[in-house]
Amino acid sequence: MEIKIPKEVRAHKETIFFGLSARQFICAVLAVASAVGVYFLLKNITGAETASWACIVAAAPVAVTGFFSYNGLTFEQFAWAWFKSQVLCAGPRTFQSENIYCKALTKKGVHDYD
Repeated sequence: MEIKIPKEVRAHKETIFFGLSARQFICAVLAVASAVGVYFLLKNITGAETASWACIVAAAPVAVTGFFSYNGLTFEQFAWAWFKSQVLCAGPRTFQSENIYCKALTKKGVHDYD
């Protein structure tokens, strides 16, 4: 029996079912449930082929959410960081320099050199 140990301990992800982490497994189950729900809701209205395409469209975002990882961030963490940087803190940023040497020379008690 061989057990793989990652070189970086923080990179270890514990798996529960079928080699999936708990997050991935829950999102996969939710994706399947949403696909089945959409299929049964739309099958009689739009037909089987259109309903099956709607299943894919409905399940894909849920499935991607479970498997998404960018620089160690989950989808929710990445979406919040993007929202903060692009919406909440967006706007022009101006640079204002501060001459601390000049401030130090002009403080009270220091001679002014005019």
